[in-house]
Amino acid sequence: MLVVKNLSKRFGKTTVLKNINLVVNKKDRVAIIGSSGCGKSTLLRCINQIETPSDGKVLFEGIPLNDKETDINKIRIKMGMVFQQFNLFPHLKVIDNIILAPVKLGILKKDEAIKKAKELLNKIGLSEKINNYPKELSGGQMQRVAIIRALMLDPELMMFDEPTSALDPKMKLEVLDLMKDLGKTGLTMIVVTHEMQFVKDFANRVIFMENGEIIEEGSPKDIFNNPKSKELKEFLENICI
Repeated sequence: MLVVKNLSKRFGKTTVLKNINLVVNKKDRVAIIGSSGCGKSTLLRCINQIETPSDGKVLFEGIPLNDKETDINKIRIKMGMVFQQFNLFPHLKVIDNIILAPVKLGILKKDEAIKKAKELLNKIGLSEKINNYPKELSGGQMQRVAIIRALMLDPELMMFDEPTSALDPKMKLEVLDLMKDLGKTGLTMIVVTHEMQFVKDFANRVIFMENGEIIEEGSPKDIFNNPKSKELKEFLENICI
């Protein structure tokens, strides 16, 4: 589904990503871990083309995303993205935040979008918040609404950039449980996170990054129980799992 070939990213003289190669298959649940500043979030942003890679290629279903001929906005419909901050429009009610993109893009008629939004909100227990504004929601509720908003476009790939980093422990559990449920549906997912227990429970593949490079990858069992590199061993010792 997704192939990253020899991808590098530089900001001025600083190299943030160094020759990244990665393949994500359909239904994969990939967790990307590593110390803060190692390039995890930049990698997601390069995949989504929010950041333009300095070198290398990103291919989604065989289509080169960083090709000038590619309509990236058309491809992004298939690639949902959830950020650390919720990015809800503060002046719009929950329902209007959720239906805005599919209606504006002509994917769904307004009545169809409202019906689908109500069904999704009901699934995550937020039906009663449909006419609330974001400021009237908790952090966990806002992040769950942000996830539902991304799901409205029926993406084939969902990417999450530390979606629980701004939440307290109770709110984190709400969001992580929703993400686990999504993984069970077969949705292909890439998650950047510091939540190691979640990684163990959720992922079928784990990528460990350090200093802008992929140092090690494998199953959760391989990564946590049998680390091979010095860098991964030190990382696991420091997070005390």
